[in-house]
Amino acid sequence: MNFETLVINPGSTSTKVAVYQGKKQLFQTNLCHPIEEIEKYPQISDQFDFRTQAILKVVEEQSYDLNRLSAVVGRGGLLRPIESGTYEVTEKLKEDLRLGVSGQHACNLGGLIADEIAQKYQIPSYIVDPVVVDELQPLARFSGTEALERSSIFHALNHKAVGRIAAEKQGTDYDKQNYVIAHLGGGVSVASHEKGRVVDVNNALGGEGPFSPERAGGVPVYHFMQLTKEWPQDKIYKTLVGKGGLVSYLGTNDLRVVEQLIAEGDQKAKLVFDAMAYQISKEIGANCAVLKGKIDAIVLTGGLCYSDSFVQSITEYVSWMAPIIVVPGEDEMGALNQGAQRVLAKIEHAKQY
Repeated sequence: MNFETLVINPGSTSTKVAVYQGKKQLFQTNLCHPIEEIEKYPQISDQFDFRTQAILKVVEEQSYDLNRLSAVVGRGGLLRPIESGTYEVTEKLKEDLRLGVSGQHACNLGGLIADEIAQKYQIPSYIVDPVVVDELQPLARFSGTEALERSSIFHALNHKAVGRIAAEKQGTDYDKQNYVIAHLGGGVSVASHEKGRVVDVNNALGGEGPFSPERAGGVPVYHFMQLTKEWPQDKIYKTLVGKGGLVSYLGTNDLRVVEQLIAEGDQKAKLVFDAMAYQISKEIGANCAVLKGKIDAIVLTGGLCYSDSFVQSITEYVSWMAPIIVVPGEDEMGALNQGAQRVLAKIEHAKQY
């Protein structure tokens, strides 16, 4: 049976809305919210009514009857650490989304809006694989100082979706395979997927791993302390997240611009390009060690994988370790829908938060 779902994905200044019938997307709209509109609301939670009404208006404009829906699914927010899966939106889950127990971000509105609409039509609401998915093995939690424990914050939704795609390509199930998956976008997360669980991954927002188009990744801590000892915290954070990586070295977060600079003979751009590929490859190698070399494939995904030359640069370093599977870009909307579809089809059970 092809269940119909409404998928809601709130971002900082946009909301993506789509309706699916089974795997088929019936329509998708990207609602852009001008910054002056967003700034009217002191707290992210204050945007709830405004975004809900905008979503309902889009659906109405598409002449879609919401009575056809089997479920509503929203992007997962910054909850407490949880296992991977599709979660039913409950009162406890909504309370933690409102509180922002792990931080404030527009994605916290996903589950809240999904449940608001679902309740009107007496259907279930879900979230799928939020960024706080935490399946780290005990050894991966050690940081090197007892005062700090490593935590798992990464591109969980795309990692899990791409793991299933890779397994399908290999004619098997995701939870039977070992993969090293590298999500290469504005941020970079490289993870060890062992039989369906992410047992180790760099914290893509916490100053770990390779540098990326706009994040610094792991930096020399002592020298960074000396550099920033007079800086306010927000400047320190922006240096690591937003103004790091390619932005810091070359003033752009667009790999296409970097490739154009290289084509024009810019030697610094070539060196930075090579360094990013080098650091990502080194992180992939570290994750291959985590899996003790028992790897069914290395999977490269995310927007940077649209660059054949960048993929080739990484492949030259790591292809001897395992077969390479490339899944360019990301499909968060499709991944959210598939999470709900698996529950509706009783392939999986909805988890409780």
